[in-house]
Amino acid sequence: MKTRRTFLMTVAAGGVTLAGAAHAQARLDEKDAQAVALGYLHDATKVDSKKQPKYAAGQVCSNCALFQGKSADAWGGCPLFGARQVASKGWCSAWAKKP
Repeated sequence: MKTRRTFLMTVAAGGVTLAGAAHAQARLDEKDAQAVALGYLHDATKVDSKKQPKYAAGQVCSNCALFQGKSADAWGGCPLFGARQVASKGWCSAWAKKP
């Protein structure tokens, strides 16, 4: 009985893990309404500083306080965009310097 219970719990946990991993892989689309509202771009070097006066060279998602990934990661989470990932070289108007 313990073996069957252990097996079922392992299978259930594995399914949840796979579903979570697949969901976490979703990347933010630049055309998403929230992305547009925050001026998000995958490539910070393409930010129009006239339209986005808060932007300064060197500001990228990977050095933002909100970025939930390692600085070496190409993509990472951001609480502003839910489960969708942002590009580490991206930028949005909510950029905040890491402490």
